[in-house]
Amino acid sequence: MVKKHSRVSVRSMLTAVSSNPVGSGKTHPLSVLDHAMGLHTVHVVFYYRKNPFGIFDVDPLRIALSEVLCLYPQVTGRLTRGESGNWSVKCNDAGVRVLRAKVEATMDEWLRSADGSEEKDLTFWEEIPEEPSTWSPFRIQVNEFEGGGVAFGLSCTHMNADPTSITILFKSWIESHRQEPIEHPPLFKSTTLHHQQVPNTSTKPDNYYATKGNAETPSVKMVTATFKFSDSAIKKWLDEVRDQCAKATPFDLLAALFWTRVAHLKAPKNDNKHSLSICLDFRRLVQPPIPLGYFGNALHFSLVTLDDEEVDYGKLGHVVELVHRHVSDVGEEEVWSVVDWFESQKEEGGKYAQPFTMYGPELTCVSMEHMIIGHKSLMFSASFKSGEKPVHVACHVGNVRGEGLIVVLPSVEGGLARTVMVTLPEEEMPKLCEDQAIQCLQPTMLIGGR
Repeated sequence: MVKKHSRVSVRSMLTAVSSNPVGSGKTHPLSVLDHAMGLHTVHVVFYYRKNPFGIFDVDPLRIALSEVLCLYPQVTGRLTRGESGNWSVKCNDAGVRVLRAKVEATMDEWLRSADGSEEKDLTFWEEIPEEPSTWSPFRIQVNEFEGGGVAFGLSCTHMNADPTSITILFKSWIESHRQEPIEHPPLFKSTTLHHQQVPNTSTKPDNYYATKGNAETPSVKMVTATFKFSDSAIKKWLDEVRDQCAKATPFDLLAALFWTRVAHLKAPKNDNKHSLSICLDFRRLVQPPIPLGYFGNALHFSLVTLDDEEVDYGKLGHVVELVHRHVSDVGEEEVWSVVDWFESQKEEGGKYAQPFTMYGPELTCVSMEHMIIGHKSLMFSASFKSGEKPVHVACHVGNVRGEGLIVVLPSVEGGLARTVMVTLPEEEMPKLCEDQAIQCLQPTMLIGGR
């Protein structure tokens, strides 16, 4: 197959280092949850109408990046293995790779015509080499569109950080550029995920993780499409399901809607059941809450299951209530029990178990609702100048396997508006994009390759 010509061409690359180098010899051990995400990567793209850059090597934005990297020695470091064989970051201030690229399209043309695979060209990535001592686990790609506009693509190994960490890092960079206080300073203590309770490794979620570790997940070509839903459309549909779920959230509604519609695209299963793995950020689910600035992985995956007859579109309110109840029931004990389970899987000598596919084999749905605080979305609050916030934010996960991935994100409109990014096996996506139940909410389609 001939590879499609990429409209994104990298023109230059430099290495950004902190303006105040860290002392040599410091290392940061990655947590057990960091190791669990080892098969995946994270890619977040922030789109802006106006390009804030002059010449990057002397631009104030690069100076601000060097200043904020002083707070993030783990970002400028390099991966290394300790005596037990576990990963650590050697904080040697080796720097972050920063690439500049040109896009052969205007931003509007790109958002209308690019597909999910092409959008990944905005975030440079390559696999971890066998010897990563000189390899940068974090990349920033600055993509300049024709006619103005820029997209910042941030990438890293999922071992190093989750989408929240990447977003807060980018936001801190912009705050440094504007000479404002850093709203969520980074916290790197690996002991943050340690607790004083008696270990509990026999709960239902732990059994689910054990099953995931033994699952076979064949590799098929996956594609991604993006749906934007307005505040008014979400409000209307939430009002329609209030009788069955009075406290339903936009995430509950959209997770239920896409779960049931994707289920219709799948082949019948022997047990006549459909499962959804729900991924929640647990920084604010535990006591005391973990600061949003905690840099690493704080994700909890848990399973909710439906019978065939419950997937019927006429029962959407019932599924919304099921999702809402499941999300509401995830608490501190369940979160820590999963951390305990991963700790209990250590091999002799203290080496963490080999990672397995976390985004799969069942359909997975990621909530980013925690990034909305009050009426403010942290994903859209990174403004180079007053009022110049992102016009769109995308979040991709590398190496999704199995049935697919749904990511529910805040939207630029604010309020109840949401953006939903769906990754599915290639042959299923056209049917999902034309699904009448989804089209009833009148979504705007972006990055669908149309």
